[in-house]
Amino acid sequence: MTADLGQVRVVLVAPTHGGNVGSAARAMKTMGLTDLRVVGSRDVVDASARANAAHADDVLDRLRAHDSLAEALHGAAASFGMTARPRRRSTPILTAREAGARCRAEAALHPVALVFGREHAGLTNDELAHCHYTVHIPANPDYPALNLAAAVQLVAYEVWTAAAAASKPADGAAVATAEHLEGFYAHLAALMQDAGYADPDDVPRLMRRLRRLFNRARPEASELNILRGVLAAVQRCLDGGGRHTNDSGKPL
Repeated sequence: MTADLGQVRVVLVAPTHGGNVGSAARAMKTMGLTDLRVVGSRDVVDASARANAAHADDVLDRLRAHDSLAEALHGAAASFGMTARPRRRSTPILTAREAGARCRAEAALHPVALVFGREHAGLTNDELAHCHYTVHIPANPDYPALNLAAAVQLVAYEVWTAAAAASKPADGAAVATAEHLEGFYAHLAALMQDAGYADPDDVPRLMRRLRRLFNRARPEASELNILRGVLAAVQRCLDGGGRHTNDSGKPL
């Protein structure tokens, strides 16, 4: 169980108050999580963070700061984006309990990330597009003001509970990691422009939809390598390289 929880990282996107970061660290340690990442805020480990962390200073001491969400997700093969608002998205939408069970099962196979947004606005749609799952945390519609640390505590509890129940991993296949997917997306976006399929202004919108497609599909690393090979072959044709053949003269 401990080994699986060591595969789970908590990512806080642009937190505005050090106290919330400290409280999140305390919530994490209470539930056996120790890998804390922060995106876009490098000076959040202040006196208020230390005070609110209580005995979780070791989590703050190991905190890693990143300039982008993609960087914070490097190495993770599954990511869960939290939202307090139900959104019309085609990626799987989970409850916190479902997310805890899925997170534990994924963590038995590879690193995973729990992604939390800003205290006042949550995650943007572009940030959620980096996530394989959307986790909806319902709240009182008249006052949907769930504190950041409280959200971390709630989801971390569900992960801990699922780990304690020792649920079985769903699949042993090696799925593609975040950086593997980012390389594929960059390759695909460039090829769409080079082939004349999309104008540069249309590419971001198209890529958001394609991200949702591949986040649902959860391609294995070997499958993504095949797709990258296909893109490379198309690019060679566009560059005038023509079709490659084997010894029998048949196209490869």
